[in-house]
Amino acid sequence: MYDHQAKKLNEQGTFKEIVVEISARQLSAKSETLRQMSMFLTQAVFMEVCVHPKPGLVTRHGGGAHTDMSILTFAAGSAVLAKAFSDLQILGMKHNGNYQELFGKVRRYGVSAEQELLRVTKGVNTQRGILFAGGLLAGFGMCGWSAGAAMNKGLDSKALCSIVAEMTQGLTENELAGLQADRPLTAGERLYQAYGITGIRGEVEAGFPSVRQNGLPGLKEAFAKGAGLNDALVHALVHLMTVVQDSNVIWRGGYAKLPFVQQRARDILAQGSIFTDSGRRLLAESEELFRNERISPGGSADLLSVTAALYLVENKEFPVAII
Repeated sequence: MYDHQAKKLNEQGTFKEIVVEISARQLSAKSETLRQMSMFLTQAVFMEVCVHPKPGLVTRHGGGAHTDMSILTFAAGSAVLAKAFSDLQILGMKHNGNYQELFGKVRRYGVSAEQELLRVTKGVNTQRGILFAGGLLAGFGMCGWSAGAAMNKGLDSKALCSIVAEMTQGLTENELAGLQADRPLTAGERLYQAYGITGIRGEVEAGFPSVRQNGLPGLKEAFAKGAGLNDALVHALVHLMTVVQDSNVIWRGGYAKLPFVQQRARDILAQGSIFTDSGRRLLAESEELFRNERISPGGSADLLSVTAALYLVENKEFPVAII
């Protein structure tokens, strides 16, 4: 996600200068509590990949529709994300300029973080989407909160999403509209040209509507019905799959696969999801089908991580055992 557009930002400053700024500043005792945001994001990333079943996706039991990655690949990449979220959070907390200047810093940092992510995974794209979305939450959210919100009263996910939306206004138009054929286009750029799909850029610019309207309500519903953590996250993922304009699904299988995935998710919910035998059977059937058809709702998986992180932002912990 930190692609050609982001590389232009390197002309305005260097990654080395950003690292120096992070290292040179010490967090105050009050600011130390805000470090929880990066911890929440890191927890969410690790939990997302472990959850099972997730049709087409990597889980603790297998690679889903992928033959080039496993939970070990994600573990390696998640270590890179953990450092990135922490660094970007500190960067946001200590930022004294306007939102546009911070956005430039976040994107420049992201260029280097993505390179490191691809290095440790040996070129396999595991988590570029959540690096982008989580990086914005870590950097932008903490900038807004350090400007006036009190951590001891609890962070509000709606307000946090609003901050991200405000700071990324114009992102899709600036980066995707008017693309020229003077260079190789990224997957996201090609999908925008072909279908108008804005992917993760559109999601963050709108303040994570899929998370706020589907992911979080699905997660809370599952907890209210007595689900454990694994099943609650599966249920939230299915809710997300009903609405997410998943660029990974389209890229791997063509546009026709997107409405198929969304309808399958609606069917799982109609069958009772993880709460009924028929819902679980349809989930199991979907696992096999998605694996055979190479369908991977990776965009929904990224937003499941955002969902879990924002739940922790508001509640500090899950209401069930971490098993």
